[in-house]
Amino acid sequence: MQAERYIAAADLGSSKIALSVAKIEGDDIQVIYYKETPSDGIRYSCVFNPRRAAAPLSAAIKEAEDELNIKILQIVVGLPRYQVRQEIASARMERSDPSSCITKEEVGALKSIAIDSYPIDDEAKEEIYGAVAQSFSADEELVCASENDVVGVTADALEGNFKVFIGKQKPISNIDIMLNETGVAPARKLFLPNAVAQAVLSEGEKENGVALVEIGAGVTSLTIYRGKILRHYSSIPFGGRVISTDIKYECGFNEELSENIKLAFGACMPEKLQSLSDKIIQINDDENGSYEQLPVKYLSEIITCRTKEIIEAILFQIQDSGYADKLRNGIVLTGGGANLVNIATLIREMSGYTVRIGYPRSQAFSAVGCSGVGETTAAATIGMILEAKKDFRLNCIEDGEVPGKAQAAAEPAPAEAAQAAGTPDAAPQEEPAPESLFAHDPAYQSEVITPRRDRKKEKAPKEPKGPGRFVTWIRQQGKRVSEAAEGAFDNTIGDIFDGMK
Repeated sequence: MQAERYIAAADLGSSKIALSVAKIEGDDIQVIYYKETPSDGIRYSCVFNPRRAAAPLSAAIKEAEDELNIKILQIVVGLPRYQVRQEIASARMERSDPSSCITKEEVGALKSIAIDSYPIDDEAKEEIYGAVAQSFSADEELVCASENDVVGVTADALEGNFKVFIGKQKPISNIDIMLNETGVAPARKLFLPNAVAQAVLSEGEKENGVALVEIGAGVTSLTIYRGKILRHYSSIPFGGRVISTDIKYECGFNEELSENIKLAFGACMPEKLQSLSDKIIQINDDENGSYEQLPVKYLSEIITCRTKEIIEAILFQIQDSGYADKLRNGIVLTGGGANLVNIATLIREMSGYTVRIGYPRSQAFSAVGCSGVGETTAAATIGMILEAKKDFRLNCIEDGEVPGKAQAAAEPAPAEAAQAAGTPDAAPQEEPAPESLFAHDPAYQSEVITPRRDRKKEKAPKEPKGPGRFVTWIRQQGKRVSEAAEGAFDNTIGDIFDGMK
């Protein structure tokens, strides 16, 4: 039996950082920690300010270390979701022994050749995020759809066709700087579309054709599977945050209040809210002794207007992919934006596809007493754990350290206890992370080659027993967005409500 090991994964989102820690014993995965914390220094899922991004990540890691009594030395992170383009690449290799069967090692070598030989326009600005095999051929006669089909075949030559995903290099460098500021090394940098699919999609859905739509705060991404192979990926630079911004500008609220109102009362399609659409949210300002009123129906109209734009953009991407008529299992919706009330119904009515909400598959892991890990917002970190688990060498905590066992042993000396718990009192003894950890590991090859907010769980308010029509909300005084940031955002998304009456 393999020794137990631990994998820590962080989803670096535009609005939050989700951190998960899992214990791995053979094929068993037990998630022992999951928490979300507001992020900083991240836009469109890309780290643009490493120092600002490092602060909340450091706090999240420290909190996990204290709760689990471990020391996290390295962490699995995801590559940016936005500004990723896909290209077609092919590779061919002549075999020294045509009578022997093709092995997985040869297929892996062919994949590496496809990546290494692909010409990047500007290597100083771009980098290959991943490559997915689309088909193989042996001796130009036998065409195989997948790696499993071609392994075991005899041939003089082996050829493969690949989708290569290319993104910006600077965000990856910023991730390295951020982690260096945090004091941990990157264990793996994973291509997130495939990782999220591992967490929420079934093998049947991948086989029959499915579009996985992940609505984050800053980016909405589309991943299409067909024949159990990732066939298409694209993204758009807006998501749930623009909905909150619409509420902010239209209603005159600050950013934090707008986000909280969306999480607590956000819903699409006001005509389907029944009696709830007649309610009015009363927002009390304790500081000024005043209040404001926001009809639920009007709030839903604001949200529906922007949500339709997001859906229309995604449906255009599906049509442009060439797989619009091959999605037998329709659309699977995940990410934080999937929690909007009636959003699945709205997509179903606009597209005609079957739509379901994609939660992390409970069959793939266990998580007793770990709240939040079954929500759509946890799909990325769970997927990263499932993907990184395939590397049996990976262990993200200090060697020989096992959570909980230190407490069962005899009471150590105070200095030893501080060192074992990883507290600030302990003298820093770990060596700097080797430079090789800050690059994609070529030895790690899977299908894709890679060189807390509690309010979100609140449902729409139930109708009060009494005759009143008001739902009271206490205004939370939050930080106001600077004029410079507002101007930059306006230049990006344009006028929000032109023509809306």
